[in-house]
Amino acid sequence: MTAVSLPGFCGGTLDRVDHIRSDEEALVRAFADPLARVLILDGLDPICDESELARAPLQPGAALEDHVLLGLDAGQAVFARLAVDLPHGGAHSPSAWRAAATLSAEQLALYGTARSLIDWHARHRFCAVCGCSTHVVKAGWSRRCGGCDAEHFPRVDPVTIMLAEYEGRVLIGRQPRFPPRRYSALAGFIEPGETVEQAVERELFEEAGIRVHDVRYVMSQPWPFPSTLMIACMARAKDDHITLDTKELEDAIWVSADDVRAALAGRDDARFIMPPVMAVAHHLFLHWLQEQDAAH
Repeated sequence: MTAVSLPGFCGGTLDRVDHIRSDEEALVRAFADPLARVLILDGLDPICDESELARAPLQPGAALEDHVLLGLDAGQAVFARLAVDLPHGGAHSPSAWRAAATLSAEQLALYGTARSLIDWHARHRFCAVCGCSTHVVKAGWSRRCGGCDAEHFPRVDPVTIMLAEYEGRVLIGRQPRFPPRRYSALAGFIEPGETVEQAVERELFEEAGIRVHDVRYVMSQPWPFPSTLMIACMARAKDDHITLDTKELEDAIWVSADDVRAALAGRDDARFIMPPVMAVAHHLFLHWLQEQDAAH
């Protein structure tokens, strides 16, 4: 898959330098390096300098414990400043959408990493085991409790997102919060004790009454709102009879390859509006079309 075909937040080239995170002397040197830079953010929102994320030298008197080392970018240490009072990071940010249209894949991936980590730190200042305060360790890649010494790591929530296919068509759905005519692939969180394949099978049956088999992994996407990993899959449906869960979906329909092509072209007569190009669902449709073209 070429770089231009990647979903948003997937083009990361940062060296994450785990060996520096655990080496206090090396970390102090990286923080003191005159070439080190800190991302400039507005809370959780990006500030851009044309097609690049805005960066600045670390200020005199800046405290290492107030920052997370994102990694090395072309040998230059890049930090992000932690914040305490933040809105909940799950909200979709208009500023992030605007940045996605201008930033390179590498820059957008860097922003996604910073956003997820800053949000996680702001929401995990107290220990889930004993309730005592936690503090930053390992260059911001974990927190340790001052009471019971428990170590906490940044959370990533796995989500399956999938297209079920049946006789040359795929199943798509829409939630009430979607813009008018917008449909997408169905999706849901993976539950404890489930495999990816089991989650795909369960979600499709729960939301649309569709039984599937032959689940196939396609691609993944980190999604920093606040911190999920979208795991995109295809599956084969055993029939096309939809039984809709109206608590989850407003509608679900089967669409053909021509329907998908019309939506991708943005035609007025298209049956639905495609998810934005930064979403992994958009690329899942492209993958399915490539499979259809190869089969014919």
